Amino acid sequence: MDVAQLKHSAEKHLPKALSWLHRMVKINSFTTNVEGVDELARLTADCFLELGFIPTLTPSAHSQHGHHLFLSRGPLNPKPIVLVTHLDTVFPPEEEILNHFGWLEEGNRIYGPGTVDNKGGTLMIWLMMQVLREVNPALFESTHWLIAANSAEEVIGSDFAERTRDLCPEGARAVLVFEGAPLDKAGWHIVTSRKGRAEYRITCTGRAAHAGSNHTLGINAVVELSKLLPGVAELTDFTRDLTINVANIHGGTVLNRVPHEAVAELEMRAFDPVVLASAGQALEALAGITEAGAEIRVEQVGGTRAWPGGMETDRLFKLWQKHASAMGEQALSMRRGGLSDANYLCDLGPTLDALGPVGGNAHCSERSVDGTKSPEYVEPSSFVPKAIMNLLAIAEL
Repeated sequence: MDVAQLKHSAEKHLPKALSWLHRMVKINSFTTNVEGVDELARLTADCFLELGFIPTLTPSAHSQHGHHLFLSRGPLNPKPIVLVTHLDTVFPPEEEILNHFGWLEEGNRIYGPGTVDNKGGTLMIWLMMQVLREVNPALFESTHWLIAANSAEEVIGSDFAERTRDLCPEGARAVLVFEGAPLDKAGWHIVTSRKGRAEYRITCTGRAAHAGSNHTLGINAVVELSKLLPGVAELTDFTRDLTINVANIHGGTVLNRVPHEAVAELEMRAFDPVVLASAGQALEALAGITEAGAEIRVEQVGGTRAWPGGMETDRLFKLWQKHASAMGEQALSMRRGGLSDANYLCDLGPTLDALGPVGGNAHCSERSVDGTKSPEYVEPSSFVPKAIMNLLAIAEL
C-alpha cells in the first residue's frame, strides 16, 4: 500500500474519528458504572456499524460490570485478527465533576477521561478500518476481523478472555492490543512483553490480652507481623526484574487490647514465570510459628500470568519495525510492568500491545495551577502516523 495514499485517507477521516471520540469521552464509563459502560458499548457498536461490523453484547460474569462488546466482520476464517480495546475507565462520575475533568482541547493535546486509555485506542481501530476499506478494499473484505472490547479491563480480565477464546476456538492470526503508547526521540514504543503478577495475603494470629493488667499474657500480632515485612520487601530483585510491593497492613482493635490478629497484603511481579514462582515459594516459606508463639499463614489470593513475549511476538514486531523504518521512523520493542488484556489473550496467537495513539497521564484527573499535576490526554497528531504504521504491518501479516 502506498504511504501517501494512506496518509491522505487517514487525514480525511481523522476529524470524524475525533468527533466520535468526543461523544465517547462525554460518557462516564467507570468500571462499576454499569449503565455508562453499556451506553458506551452501544455507541461503539453504532460507530462501527457503517463499516459492516456486527455487534454482540455479552454479559460479564460479574454483575457489577457492564457488557463486553464484540464486533465481527468478514469471512469467518478459523483464525481472525483480534483487535483489543476496553470500554471502562478508572474515574467515578463524582471525580470527573469534582475535578472539572472533561473534553478539553488545548494546544497539541485533548484532555479527558479515556482519551488515551482507552477510548482513543478504540478510535485508532476505527480510523484504521476506515482507511483500509478505502485504500485496500480487497484486504479489508477478505480478512476476518474481531474487535474485542473489555468492559472491566481496569480491574479484572479472566471472564473477558474466556469469552474472547470462545470466539476464537482455533486461536488468532494475531492479537493486537490498542493501549496507548509513548513516542520519544528514540521512536514509537511497541510493547512485546508484560510482567505477571501474584497477590498474597499474610495473616498473623497472636493472643489477645488486656493491655494493662495482662500484657505479658498477650502475643502482639501487629508487632510479630511487622518483624517479617522488611524481609518480604527485600525479596525485590531488580537484577531479575522482580518487584515486591507490600501494599497494606492492618490489625488490632482498641488501644487497651493486645492485638490478636494482623494482616498484610502484597503483590509481586516478574516477566519470568519461574522467577515469580520462586519468589512465591520464598514467601510461603515464612509460614509457621514465630519465636513469640504467633502463627503466620501465607496464602496466594490472586494472580495474572506473565506475557513473556517470545519468538512469535518477535517475528510480529519485526513487521512494525520494518514499516516504521520505511516511514523514516523507529519502532522500539518495550517491556512493561503493568498488566493489560495482552496478559490474558497472548495464548491465542502472536501478540503486540501499545498500538494505540500517543498520550499520557492515564488514570489522572487532577490539574494544578503550578502545572505539577496534569490530567489524562491524547495527542491527536499521533493518530495518522500510527494508523499508517499499523496498517502497513497488518497488510504484510
